[in-house]
Amino acid sequence: MKPLISWQDFEKIDLRVGKIIDVKDFPKARKPAYQLFIDFGSEGIKKSSAQITELYTKEALVGKQIIAVINFPKKQIADFMSECLVTGIVGEARGVVLLQPEQKVTNGLSIG
Repeated sequence: MKPLISWQDFEKIDLRVGKIIDVKDFPKARKPAYQLFIDFGSEGIKKSSAQITELYTKEALVGKQIIAVINFPKKQIADFMSECLVTGIVGEARGVVLLQPEQKVTNGLSIG
């Protein structure tokens, strides 16, 4: 288990629901990845690099709602600027499993 955090620490993390609106191959990534373009409603469209190629096709990802951290600093990955971190369950032998809302909700809503 990781160290305990305070409620104030948790409140600093801006987790939001977004809908993937476009997916591109990312051949310059060191590990297989996609470039995702995600609509967070009033928070705008943000880009992310995601190593989810083992379980998801580009076509299956478009239109899918996901949960992401949107208040990390931007990160340069090869020639791509990642603006958010898509959340997923790691450690499964078959790859990363995306975290998703159980029901369709408004893009940009906060997780809390």
